[in-house]
Amino acid sequence: MIPVPPLPGDDPALDQSIHGLHDTHPELSASRVLTLPQAFGLGTLLLALGTGLVLDPVAAGLCLSALVTLLYVCLLLRNLRLFPDLLSPATGGRRVSDAEALAIPVEVLPSYTVMVAAYREAAVIPRMLAALDGLDYPRDRLEVLLLLEQDDQATRAAVQSAGPAAYVRVVLVPPGGPRTKPKALNYGLTRARGELVTVYDAEDRPEPLQLRRAAFTFARSDPRVGCLQCTLGYHNPRQNLLTRWFALEYLTWFGHTLPAVAKGRTPVPLGGTSMHIRRRLLEQVGAWDAHNVTEDADLGVRLYRLGYRTEVLQSETLEEANSDPVNWVKQRSRWVKGYAQTWLVHTRHPWRLWRQLGTRGFVGFNLLVGGTTLASLLNPFMWILTLTWFTFQPPIVQAIFPGWVFYPALFSLLCGNFIGWYGGFVAVRGSGRPELLRAAVLMPVYWLLMSVGAIRAFVQITVSPFHWEKTVHGLDLPVQPTA
Repeated sequence: MIPVPPLPGDDPALDQSIHGLHDTHPELSASRVLTLPQAFGLGTLLLALGTGLVLDPVAAGLCLSALVTLLYVCLLLRNLRLFPDLLSPATGGRRVSDAEALAIPVEVLPSYTVMVAAYREAAVIPRMLAALDGLDYPRDRLEVLLLLEQDDQATRAAVQSAGPAAYVRVVLVPPGGPRTKPKALNYGLTRARGELVTVYDAEDRPEPLQLRRAAFTFARSDPRVGCLQCTLGYHNPRQNLLTRWFALEYLTWFGHTLPAVAKGRTPVPLGGTSMHIRRRLLEQVGAWDAHNVTEDADLGVRLYRLGYRTEVLQSETLEEANSDPVNWVKQRSRWVKGYAQTWLVHTRHPWRLWRQLGTRGFVGFNLLVGGTTLASLLNPFMWILTLTWFTFQPPIVQAIFPGWVFYPALFSLLCGNFIGWYGGFVAVRGSGRPELLRAAVLMPVYWLLMSVGAIRAFVQITVSPFHWEKTVHGLDLPVQPTA
């Protein structure tokens, strides 16, 4: 294993990794949180709301409650549309049998680049290399790029001592802000040689035939199928209640929701790992946005805007479920912040977005990426308001929730929460995972935890929009005794 050093002097690859998307498509880059028109619109809205609360608080409160209720009703209608997919057995999308995957002649298999961005991941390096070594793909057609930060001496030492195979190359990513995973991936892409590209996280355990299944699917798919998103699960769901909640959330998302979104005419937010794409197409769409902290969701929307579809491939990659509440909240905050970034970026020109996505795609994108993000922030306040009303019945609540607002809001509260709760039980039963039943019963507590992460995300997007909060991995490993 010979590390690939960064280029000497001014590194055009680093500049491309950071500024490439902004230079070619500035309107699609999250390097600015708000454009001038967006800032003006948001400022006008806040000014109008503040003025209304001073001059006529009841009327302003009524307008606000009506708008929030409209959001929840729209989200409920979307969930009702997806309800049949929730009740059906989890399919995970496209299926490729073992026989089909293994029948592809070696000489026609495309070259493959696997990229792993590993920052402060010394603890999981041995497991990561073992998982990659288990991939069933011809070694002369496979390259693995370990993208390590140049100043991350601990991870570099762990890789060196593990002695990776010859097909593994270490790419040292030079310092330069923002220090994000997409920046590292962009830098790795400048060194990639494969026709197909995929990304794994350092703790991932992809099933051995995943690359072959993806190659088979691409070869037999419409050229407009630009990306394949594999299903994700967890290898440590039994560790504690939090990991059970996380596993149940992924069962529902990748087993039901994401396949339903993929087969509809709606953009698919990618999962950040185990997404497979043609390198030529990835370069064509501008690769990843170095400033977006959920670069996966943004890339999925960008692909759809340019006319490409994403399909879900039934091939599971096991990850490490976050078992520490503080670590989990930091990770969730980054996800919510990234979804907010993605929504703000792609709604800078709403009419253009509508034309590119169509009505169904436009509505679906705004509800899935924007609506659910905003709802996760509003949920605790609405729960408190509901509890206050049924406990004390203050007149101000009755004034801002007249019957024409109150009853749709109450219906959305009851029906929407039932669908979300019931979906957990369906996932438990359909997957044959009785160990997750207690997590399904207690799922409303998990929703509250999600809202904690959302509130933190909306604070962060105003003070540190590009800060990438590192998720600590290896928390499922046995604690090593101290000397």
